Order: sequence, then structure tokens, then C-alpha cells
Amino acid sequence: MTTRYFGQPIKRNEDPRLLTGQALFTDDVHMPGMLHVAFVRSDYAHGTIRSIDTSAAQGVPGVVAIYTAEDLGDY
Repeated sequence: MTTRYFGQPIKRNEDPRLLTGQALFTDDVHMPGMLHVAFVRSDYAHGTIRSIDTSAAQGVPGVVAIYTAEDLGDY
């Protein structure tokens, strides 16, 4: 077995960008008309959801749509 690769340092091409703050992350991308998403999850594992009141979220400026599991149908 040769040790050409095993135990040898690997040159990582992304390191200089990450270490100098020049790396591009998905949060850095901005496009015209771009929207953001937020997920709200239950605080209780295996809890039973009896109802969901989305009225407060509907009144928040900038909210475009609100979806619940009921909107997804059977999956």
C-alpha cells in the first residue's frame, strides 16, 4: 500500500475565502422579489394539534402567505 494520499495534508480550496470573510453563503444571496420562510413547530413532541390560529401572523406587514398541514392535503 502506498502512502501517497493517506496521512498527507489536503489543500482545501475554500479555506482562504472562509478565513478572510470573502466566502459566499446562501444568506448572502439577494434577488429581486425574494421571499423568506419561517417554520413554526410544536413545543410538544407527539402532541395533538386541535387548532391553529394564524390571524396574528396574517396581520404582520410583509407576510405573503401562511400554510398549515391542512393546506398540504394527504401526502
